[in-house]
Amino acid sequence: MSFADAAQVRSAGTSVPAPRESAAAQDAAAGLARVRRATEVLYEVVEGLDQAALRGPSLLPGWSRAHVVTHLARNADALVNLLTWAKTGVEHQMYPSPADRDADIAQGAARLPQLLRADLDAACERFAVAARDLPPAAWGAEVAHPRTGPFPARRIPWLRLREVWVHLVDLDAGVGFEDLPEDLVERYVDEVARGYAGRADVPAVRLDVTLPDGRRRGWRLADGDPVVVAGPAAAVLAWLTGRGGGAGLTGPAPALPAWL
Repeated sequence: MSFADAAQVRSAGTSVPAPRESAAAQDAAAGLARVRRATEVLYEVVEGLDQAALRGPSLLPGWSRAHVVTHLARNADALVNLLTWAKTGVEHQMYPSPADRDADIAQGAARLPQLLRADLDAACERFAVAARDLPPAAWGAEVAHPRTGPFPARRIPWLRLREVWVHLVDLDAGVGFEDLPEDLVERYVDEVARGYAGRADVPAVRLDVTLPDGRRRGWRLADGDPVVVAGPAAAVLAWLTGRGGGAGLTGPAPALPAWL
């Protein structure tokens, strides 16, 4: 059963929830539908990578494409932990520890291509099943990210969506930020810019961004006398997330700290 089918079955088989629960469940269902489509793109890209390509470098320093694929599998399992937390009310952290996370990725990246693909498929399916089985009211529960702190469970599908698209770019296999759905490019620039705002380690920057639909929008990363960095949203997003090095931008794009 697909994500969308599962969402329809849940909606048809449950009573009308309270307004807050309904909004959370609807938001999650919208995110899950988009996760399904992004995962189909991910499967297609990974299927086209042979062993040599998988062992080749990704856009992430020190990581091969196999590392990225394994990370995407482990991220799906980590988000299942958060879904379990939302469902049961019992704390389930995403990863036991950063060291365990890194060890799992390193171990998985050494697998043969068919095992990498099978692992990714199984992890994505576990996420789909856990999301399908989550009671609508549980999407309003509070869970926590180890770095950014508490957030509502309704955001879990959107976190997975961002993870899939950004790491599709990291695979350096034909997908760039310019290939993301237009509304997601704006959403991700906004998320990353807001995440930088107020941090003491971020230089004063004013962004002048041309969005895919032709609109222009500005963001400010920090207080002070800012430098202006301008350009298309895809190039801005690449720079903000530490990918692309400022290519395609005008203005002195300063070095930024890690965004996550």
